[in-house]
Amino acid sequence: MVMLIIIVGTVLMYREDLDRFNPFFTKEYVYVQINEQPEPDEPDGKRFKYQLTGFNDEGKKRNVNFSTSSELEQGTYLKVMAKGQYTEKWEKIEDDSLPKNIKF
Repeated sequence: MVMLIIIVGTVLMYREDLDRFNPFFTKEYVYVQINEQPEPDEPDGKRFKYQLTGFNDEGKKRNVNFSTSSELEQGTYLKVMAKGQYTEKWEKIEDDSLPKNIKF
């Protein structure tokens, strides 16, 4: 029982890192809008962590996590390369670059 608790705790704490190497997840683009305030990602406040819900090309909801060195403006759209909750890279896009079936 103790071992099960340790395993579950480890999975929850390192979910992003595990998703990165999980062979059952494929990479996909997820489109998100910055609509929440970020959390400080380091004690000195020089990085900002975002936990957002977006949509893939098919319009299915996906959760993504990533950090930045600067706070992003509210309402900004991003195209995120994600594998599970792990974010490989992201880029700012204009709203006319969003797939037609995605509405925020």
